[in-house]
Amino acid sequence: MKRYVLLYIGAILMSAGAFAQERCGMNIASAKMQREADNMVVEMDMQLSDFALKGNRVAVFTPAIVNGGDSLLLRPVGIYSRDRWFQYLRSGDGPVSGPEENPLRWSERPDKLNYAETVPYAEWMNGSRLMLLRKDYACCHNLLDEDEAPLAGYREVHYTPVFRYAPPVAAEAKTRQLSGRAFIDFPVNRTEIYPEYRKNPTELAKIIATIDSVRNDSDVTVTAITIKGYASPESPWDNNTRLAKGRTATLKEYVQNLYRFEEGFIKTDYEPEDWEGLRAFVDGSNLPHRNEILALIDDTTIAPDPKELKIKTTYPDEYKFLLTTVYPGLRHSDYTIEYTIRSFTDMKEIADMMHTAPHKLNLNELMRYAQTVEPGSDEYNEVFETAVRMFPNDEAANLNAANSAMQRGDMVQAERYLSKAGESAEAVYARGVFSALRGDYDAAVGYVERAGAMGLEDASQVIDHIKEVSEHSF
Repeated sequence: MKRYVLLYIGAILMSAGAFAQERCGMNIASAKMQREADNMVVEMDMQLSDFALKGNRVAVFTPAIVNGGDSLLLRPVGIYSRDRWFQYLRSGDGPVSGPEENPLRWSERPDKLNYAETVPYAEWMNGSRLMLLRKDYACCHNLLDEDEAPLAGYREVHYTPVFRYAPPVAAEAKTRQLSGRAFIDFPVNRTEIYPEYRKNPTELAKIIATIDSVRNDSDVTVTAITIKGYASPESPWDNNTRLAKGRTATLKEYVQNLYRFEEGFIKTDYEPEDWEGLRAFVDGSNLPHRNEILALIDDTTIAPDPKELKIKTTYPDEYKFLLTTVYPGLRHSDYTIEYTIRSFTDMKEIADMMHTAPHKLNLNELMRYAQTVEPGSDEYNEVFETAVRMFPNDEAANLNAANSAMQRGDMVQAERYLSKAGESAEAVYARGVFSALRGDYDAAVGYVERAGAMGLEDASQVIDHIKEVSEHSF
C-alpha cells in the first residue's frame, strides 16, 4: 500500500503561495496541483483586475497537465473584447475554444477568478507540470498569437524503506542426528536376537538403512550411535530390567558386528518399563476408566509392580485390551545416529546444496551466499526462505526472511517472521519498516526511535523520512 507525498517543483515553476507572478500576460497566484484519492485537483487565482486585452481580440487561457508526450487540456477561460463579445452572442456558434470554455467579457471581468478543476488521476501525471496556454484570436476565429508558461509541478514520492539484513552469523559446528524406533521381536523372556524371527528382518533393516543413509554420504562423518531399549510393564520390575538391559546389549552387539565400529562408539541405555508410552496411549484413548487409570499411572507413591497389579485387578477389561493391543508397542528399541557435516566454502557448491540438500548447510553458509546474489532477486529471496525453513526458531533467519517478505510485498509472511525475530536493534527497526509500509506512521516512528536508542545508525534520517510521508499522506 503506497502513501504519497505531494511535492511542488520550485525555482522556475510557481509555488503554491499567494504571491502572484505574470504568466502569459496574466498575473497568477496560488497555482497548484494536488492529488486527492483518485482525482487530480488543479487550482489557481487569476488576477484579472490588471489584465490588458489588446485590440479587438479574444484571449483564451487553457491550463494543461503535461508530461512528455502525455497531456490533458483543462477547462479554458476566454476573455472577450467588446466587439468579440457581441460577435460571440450573435453568432450562436458558442465560445471560441469550444463548449467547455468559461467566457468572460473584458469590461465585466471580476478582479479575481478562483479557478478550480478536478479530473481523474492517471499514472502519467506523476512528474507532470501544470502549464498555462494562451491563444489570441481575431475576427472569425483567426489565430493571431500564442504563448505558454509553467505554473506548478507535481511529483509523488511514496515511502521507500531501507531493509537492514542480519549479517552472517558465526560459523557453527554442523552436528546433526537421525532417530528411529525399531520393534525387535524376542522370544518370551529371552534376550537373544534372531534376525529372521517374525518381523525382525524389517525392523533390523530400518536401523541399518538409517545408519547407511549418513555413513555412505561423503559429506558426513558419523560420530556416535545411541541405542535405548524399553520393556513393557507386565511381569516383575526386576525381570523387565534384565530384559531391557540384555536386549539392548544384544542389539548393540548385532550392529557392532555389522560395522566394526571402534570400542565405545555405540552407547546404550535402557528403560525397564515404558510407563510414559503407556500414559500417552491412555491419555489419547476413550477407555471407559481413562481418568482413573491415568491417576494410577501418575501416582508416584505406588511402586511399578503394585501399580500394574492394581490396574489389572481394578480394571480387568481395560487391562486385557492394553496387554494385547498396547503393551507389544511398548517393547521397542530407540536409536539415534549422531553425525557432523563438513563445511562448504565454494559459493557454487553452497548454491547447489541449497537446492538439493539444504539440511547440510548452516546459517553462516546461507547468509554468506546471500551476499553474492542480486538483492531482491528470486534467488535472493529463496536463500532467506530456505534459511528460515531450516532454522525456524533462529532470530537472524526470521529477521532476514521478514525483510525479504516485505521487499516482495508479502506482509502476512513478514508479520509471522517478525514475531520470531527477537528484540535486536535491527529487529525493532524492521518492525518500524513494517508499520510504515502498513501506513501506521506513529508506530513506525516509535519503533525506529527505539532502534536508534539501541544504537542503530541513521535512525534520525529514517524518522525524518517517515514523518515527511506522514504529514503529506492521504
